[in-house]
Amino acid sequence: MYNGAKRTVAAENINGLIDKYKNTVYGIALSRLGSKEDADDVFQEVFLALFRKNMSFESEDREKYWIIRTTINQCKKLSLSSWSRKTVPMEDMQEQTGFFESREENAVFCAVTELPEKYRTVIYLYYFEEFSAEEIGKILKVRAATVRMRLTRARTMLKSKLKGDYFYE
Repeated sequence: MYNGAKRTVAAENINGLIDKYKNTVYGIALSRLGSKEDADDVFQEVFLALFRKNMSFESEDREKYWIIRTTINQCKKLSLSSWSRKTVPMEDMQEQTGFFESREENAVFCAVTELPEKYRTVIYLYYFEEFSAEEIGKILKVRAATVRMRLTRARTMLKSKLKGDYFYE
């Protein structure tokens, strides 16, 4: 699909990009940080960076890769900040997360957010964004085999967390 032309993000295009990637950015941020407020901050920072840098992309795939990688980096930056380490959330995670319409989907999403970060990210990208293990490996800069192992371990953890609700063994 590369024809030699680069896609540049201009002021008139930013609203279209926000519409196109809002669920991806917000979903990754919410799954990694567990707070709507923090996810909102990351959302704003990602699109502000995109606008400020006036990025040019060779393809739509590179554009999406940059957005996801920047979202992950912003999440890391926020979670490592001294503010984040010194504050305690006022609300319980179960009450905060209302990202999906059904109670069951929210319960599963809450269980995903309780996983360690490396498992949350691969689960979110695989099931919610429908990336392959190879694509996730490129995004996270790890081998595809590592992604598959993390998926297997995450599924095992989720199965034990959701036992009784969704698994009748």
